[in-house]
Amino acid sequence: MTTAAGDPRARAVARSAARADVARAVLWVMMAGWAALLSWLSIARHQAFSTGRFDLGNMVQAVWSTAHGRPLETTDVAGRQFTRLGAHVDPVLAVFAPLYRLWPAPESLLVAQALIVALGALPAFWLGRRWLGDDRLALAVSAIYLLYPPLMWATATEFHPVTLAAPLLLFCIWAAEERRLVLLTVLAVAAALTKEQVGLALAVLGVWMFVRGSRSYGGALAALSAAWVAFAVFVVIPHYNDGEGSAFVARYDALGDGAGGIAAGVLSQPWTALEVAATPSRAGYLAALLLPLALLPLAAPLLAAAAAPAILLNVLSSWWPQQSIEFQYVAVIVPFLVAASILGLARLRRATRPELLRVALARPGPLAAVMVVWVGVSGVVLGPLPWYSELPLGAQSRADQYVQTQHSRAQAAGVALIPGGAVVSAGNQLGAHLSARRRIYAFPVVQDAEWVIVDRRRPFIADRLSPALHRAHVRDLLADRAFRRVYDRDGVLVLHRAARAAPR
Repeated sequence: MTTAAGDPRARAVARSAARADVARAVLWVMMAGWAALLSWLSIARHQAFSTGRFDLGNMVQAVWSTAHGRPLETTDVAGRQFTRLGAHVDPVLAVFAPLYRLWPAPESLLVAQALIVALGALPAFWLGRRWLGDDRLALAVSAIYLLYPPLMWATATEFHPVTLAAPLLLFCIWAAEERRLVLLTVLAVAAALTKEQVGLALAVLGVWMFVRGSRSYGGALAALSAAWVAFAVFVVIPHYNDGEGSAFVARYDALGDGAGGIAAGVLSQPWTALEVAATPSRAGYLAALLLPLALLPLAAPLLAAAAAPAILLNVLSSWWPQQSIEFQYVAVIVPFLVAASILGLARLRRATRPELLRVALARPGPLAAVMVVWVGVSGVVLGPLPWYSELPLGAQSRADQYVQTQHSRAQAAGVALIPGGAVVSAGNQLGAHLSARRRIYAFPVVQDAEWVIVDRRRPFIADRLSPALHRAHVRDLLADRAFRRVYDRDGVLVLHRAARAAPR
């Protein structure tokens, strides 16, 4: 009688289980290391005064207000107190209020973001194992998710609730593939609450499910997701914005008036949209999305199409950061391109022609190594890691934003003079450190501010650099006898409103 120890089948099962255990351990080490690295980078960037009132400060104020009984209340760019839902429908921010109570600092949001985004490596691994059938390739695609330059930028640059859509949507794709529909419903709702536009991607995911056989659920997901987007844009935002639509619609004025007019314009005059989109910078943006993934998403076009609504919103916008991979606008795109690259690779490995390609993709070990090296090299050119600046293709500007300098120390000293809770008017990068309060105005809005802090070396008007206009407003402020100068160092200026004389 053959013992279990001597049974070849039992030994093979044991070896397979051991390899799976090793793969899981490696995966968790990768995720923990990445989360620690991106937490450190985002905190270093904040402490170097490279973050802004727009957007980290906005999120801090919304979370702080929620923790103090005023759900999602913020001060807008004109100095008006309003609920953030009048700008973006991202109520998931409220979930972070208990965390902010425990750790009342912007760093808490930055660390939480890195930890949550890192979890997206789990569904990437599970999809890789399912579609590619090899743990080495599954680990490789998990590494690709973590090292993909757009995702690293979105995580390192400020805090945005929509960035959390990246792991949530990747979990949605995995749940859809596994037909775990109850879990998918929960995940889809959570993703939809990170920003109003996420429902567009979920609608296309529903179409993908419909085509793959889940007709009832896929159709319902597509219809309900599209309906949610319409409700958020045409009902929720106007309700919390004094009856007005989203201010961000102005970025698409070349296509029409208002959200409805823009949609009608794109459908009735597509050549106008094509003229807006057909520029070298936008072509470079698309290349930066696809080349780190070796164009693999193109081999799974229907799944990749779920990224199309976000890509279209970005390339048709007049706001240049939307055509850069260095901002949160890529967050909804990332999960679908990564998942499509996994599925696309699986299809190419099953292809019988050309023979050379089939043979090249047949060996999991070397293929996994090449994939990771490729996305790693793309990060040297495109990614946010400061050490890449020392390499031949690296950009020095990436390293500068993480370094504390004499100027950032002057900024910190000026910020330290502002009492907690005082009404303040602040420049953009200074405001990121002063937003945990009821009212904070974006300079040059002053209104009833007790304190004003500006940086003449970084002359922001709200979130735009405008040196001439900034100089004019600072000159007017210095001439205002209601304020006295209490700090002036390396371009950082702090003024305090003089106490009014008591009536006799």
